[in-house]
Amino acid sequence: MKILGLTGGMGMGKSTVAAMLERAGMPVFDADAQVRRLQSEPGPVLSAMARLVPDAMIGGKLDRAALRRAVMARPQLLARLEAIIHPQVRAARARFLARHRRRGTRWVVLDIPLLFETGGDRLCDHVLVVSAPRWVQARRVAARRGMTPAEARKLMARQMPDARRRLRADTILRTGRALGDTKRQVRQFVRKRFARRQA
Repeated sequence: MKILGLTGGMGMGKSTVAAMLERAGMPVFDADAQVRRLQSEPGPVLSAMARLVPDAMIGGKLDRAALRRAVMARPQLLARLEAIIHPQVRAARARFLARHRRRGTRWVVLDIPLLFETGGDRLCDHVLVVSAPRWVQARRVAARRGMTPAEARKLMARQMPDARRRLRADTILRTGRALGDTKRQVRQFVRKRFARRQA
């Protein structure tokens, strides 16, 4: 089984590309979706987060906007939150990979925003980085999260710079133009890199 790593900063269009790859027949492990699940269902992750950031809990549920504000005000919280969540995400990823190895799946996708930061790229046979101009990224993040462009840029600054991701990529997919252009690039990528190998 071969592994395609998919990564990119917030607002780059990574989820859109992941959906396109899944429609092309590649099973996708969505790390963000796994985090949301862990943060929304009762269990050790939610309990540990409640102890660490009690102000982000409302009626026994996590208020993600409040959590984001807490992290922006106290950056040291991020590492402690990651120490709670990342082991659980890695365990879910291992189960996903084991399941598809048993099934004999040819290619799977690991959709992981922090692929390089967590060393997940070492598992991958090929890494695809999704990239867009910084002004496009800031506009998307601001619109999605209901914040100002300045707040969006502050949030973006906490991530690995796009230029560093691109340097480590095997392939770069540009998403700053129309959706149709992204679809064309994904089709071309799948055809050139994977279609023949999956036949």
